[in-house]
Formats: sequence, structure tokens, C-alpha cells
Amino acid sequence: MNKHKKDHDEDEPLHIHLGDYEDEDDDGDEYDAEEHDDDGVEVIRTPARVETQPRKSDSQTTRGRGLRNQPAPEDDEEDLPPSKTKIKKQMHELRDLGKELTELGKDQIAQLDIPENLRDAIREMKNINKFGAQRRQMQYIGKLMRDVDTAPILAKLDAWKGKSQHHIAYMHQLERWRDRLMESDAALTELLAAHPGADAQRLRTLIRNAQKEIETGKPPKNFREIFQVLREIIPEPE
Repeated sequence: MNKHKKDHDEDEPLHIHLGDYEDEDDDGDEYDAEEHDDDGVEVIRTPARVETQPRKSDSQTTRGRGLRNQPAPEDDEEDLPPSKTKIKKQMHELRDLGKELTELGKDQIAQLDIPENLRDAIREMKNINKFGAQRRQMQYIGKLMRDVDTAPILAKLDAWKGKSQHHIAYMHQLERWRDRLMESDAALTELLAAHPGADAQRLRTLIRNAQKEIETGKPPKNFREIFQVLREIIPEPE
């Protein structure tokens, strides 16, 4: 029997590794470059490494394909602290609202659902005349406003403003009727048709006297009285 063959059968081949790498690469594949010399020594030549950076995980390699069109996650704005600009704006709004409250009448202030210390501060503001003291009091009112739910206050103010606007529109309506009565007899006929209960004779007398007041330059006593009569004839809408 050939000596070399016998040695090869009885003894395991000697593996000589060139380099510090294992027999398998990262993918679990055996290296292909294998050579055997005549002495039964198995020589494995390891190929040179090409990759110098670690392989990306599957999640990293797939990004940019299926997830490319998906928007990147954004931080929840609610979790972020308010900016200095936003805080400053809120403070100005509270101060302006507090100033508006100081301009209300006593009856209106009594209808507001506000803390008693804020109510007292608003009342005290009305008794302060010096500018510096007013400025300090307004700062104090603005500070108290931080702990107040402003939504009911704003709703109440809007309701009052709406009522005032309706009232102003009503007053303008009466003024237009008075001007028309002074200019044309047809306006009186239209008014009496719309409001049959009106005193026609009284209106005619007032109109005639008001016209004389304008001609002679006398005080507009009858002119103003026409307005009061119109208020009695035409009720203010609710």
C-alpha cells in the first residue's frame, strides 16, 4: 500500500489556515479555494476580505424600498414645552382680557363666574388714578387670570357684544325712519300701515313742528321727540 495513502487514511488531514478567519464566512458558506498537497496536508486559502464595514441588518437594508414613501415619524407637539414666544403671547392675551374686564360695569362684573380675589382686584382698579399704580394693578390682574378658565368669560363678553350690536342696529333703524318722516309724507303712510296702533295725529304734529325748528334754527325738541315715539311704535328685537 502506498505510504502516502496509508498516512492519509489513518490520520486526519492537517488544516493550515492563513489568517485569523474561521472556516465559514458570515453567511455560513465554506470557502471554495481548497488545495491538497502530495503529503495529504489540506491547505485552505482564505480569500481577502472586501467588506471593511459591518453588514447592515435586514431592517436597515429594506429601508428605502417599502418604507420610502411613508412619512418619517414626528415628535408629538403636545409633548414639547411651549415656546417663549407662545407663552409671551398668552400672557398678553390674558392681560388684554383683564383690561377689558376692568372696563365693565358693576352689574356685568357681578354676572361673571370669576374668583373673588380677581373680582376685588378689578373693583380696586377702578379706584386707582396714578398711571404707575394702574400698571402694577394690571400686572396683578393678569397674574390672577392665569388660574382662571377664560372660555366662559369670553362667551359672556361675546354675548354682551352681540346684544350691543343688535341695539345699535335698532337705533340706526329708528334714525332712518325719522329722516324719512321728515322728508316724505309717503313714509308716514308706510309706517302707519306697518304699525296700525301708532298715533297718526301726534306724529303729524311732531313732524310739522320739527320741520319748523329746522327752518327757524330752534332747538330740535320735536325732532328728538319723534325718535322717542318711534321707539314706542317699533319694539326692539330680542
